[in-house]
Amino acid sequence: MIRGGAEGTAESAGLDEVPSPAAARLIGLLRAGGWTLATCESLTGGGIGATLTSVPGASTVFRGGLITYASDLKASLAGVDADFIAEHGVINGRTAQEMAIGAANSCRADIGLSCTGVAGPDGEDGEAPGTVWLGLALPTGWDDRIRGRLLRLHGERGQIRAQTISSALAWLSECLGEAPRATDKTS
Repeated sequence: MIRGGAEGTAESAGLDEVPSPAAARLIGLLRAGGWTLATCESLTGGGIGATLTSVPGASTVFRGGLITYASDLKASLAGVDADFIAEHGVINGRTAQEMAIGAANSCRADIGLSCTGVAGPDGEDGEAPGTVWLGLALPTGWDDRIRGRLLRLHGERGQIRAQTISSALAWLSECLGEAPRATDKTS
């Protein structure tokens, strides 16, 4: 039997017990629209999902997520084209978009949100630390339903990861604010 002690607290596990306002806003927008969300994360290692699930009741809209930290998992779990990865690497818009599609498909969600990039301190795939791509797969019937966004972030590794999480939540909230409501969705 495993017993919790002082080392078994949310604080010691690196979990914030207070939901972020950005996460609460996004959960509210998802609920209001009648949409579900799944994530596919690389450099954040599940941080987007952890941030979302800090909001009470998030399970009504957050289906789950994939953590594809290793490049080969982006292909095998998220369905990113392995030949494309071999030729172009994983720090690009197409990879982020395919990760978002893979998240939505794997978790049977209406929306997929992804991130891939370089947290540092070293570069990767010829890209500098702070180079991050976000991907978004919105439901059928929305304009520009597959989207990518390039971020050029600055700071230490932890700061880049935190900025990626907050940028992803803000971008999806912005997109949902422009999107048709659930009653307007086409199947």
